[in-house]
Amino acid sequence: MATKQPALGRGIGALLGDTNNVRSTVKATQTEAETYIGVTEIALDDIQANPEQPRTHFNEEALRELADSIKVHGLIQPITVRETSKGRYQIISGERRFRASRIAGLETVPVYIRTADDRNILEMALAENIQREDLDAIEIAISFQRLIDECALTQESLSERVGKKRATVANYLRLLTLPAEIQVLIRDRKLSMGHARALAGLNDEKQQRKIVRKVIDEDLSVRKVEELVKNITNPAPAAQPVTQEEPELPENYFRLVEILAPYFNNNVNVKRNKEGKGEIIIHFSHDDEVTRFLQKLNELQA
Repeated sequence: MATKQPALGRGIGALLGDTNNVRSTVKATQTEAETYIGVTEIALDDIQANPEQPRTHFNEEALRELADSIKVHGLIQPITVRETSKGRYQIISGERRFRASRIAGLETVPVYIRTADDRNILEMALAENIQREDLDAIEIAISFQRLIDECALTQESLSERVGKKRATVANYLRLLTLPAEIQVLIRDRKLSMGHARALAGLNDEKQQRKIVRKVIDEDLSVRKVEELVKNITNPAPAAQPVTQEEPELPENYFRLVEILAPYFNNNVNVKRNKEGKGEIIIHFSHDDEVTRFLQKLNELQA
């Protein structure tokens, strides 16, 4: 049986640096309630959905697929909640993950807890720590997604705040569309960002997993993975058989066919190439046809 993976590898310490320093920054900046932006485990029964959630329909099949993934790999991207009363929490973002965790039979889930009015503090802390060089690509992608979801940022405004190109931000966010087991490999640095970016160009998870197995087994380069993806997404058109146009026969060849055809029910073919080489093919269905032809030849010779 597969071993359940930890939700975020090295945890929030890797993502936000030293927790005490983060809290000090928060306390120095905050004017109202204290904010905590680390990851902790909370019982599912203590969490309720947001009644203002604009999304009301969740695809049941997709939820079951996510639940199956959570059973194997755990919840890779924590849910974000706010405390509504002592020990009770409401979802800010991640209701789909919340529902799938219930289906998976989890009793607790990893969450970010934040107050509703701490947007600027959260944005500052995440944006600052995204610049850390020891973060893996999935940690960065999750941070980008949090900034978009919880701070109401567009990809363009996010790119300005973190000092990265918009295309770079988009490439990181696309990693979160990959199957959970591939995200785990990226997080554990068994797949590079280049490999992952190429894989994200495929919409077929089965094909993605197939290529990942080749990367691991054959140590494929990023360029090779890009070629494999390109061949799948833009297959080369099937080569059309080259048909060579037969040269037009000289007039005397047609005359030859006219002479022979009556004796063999018109089953006479003549082929000739540009150099003048060729063959005369006579098809006959019984011996009488050959006999009549020989008789005619004898008459001509008499």
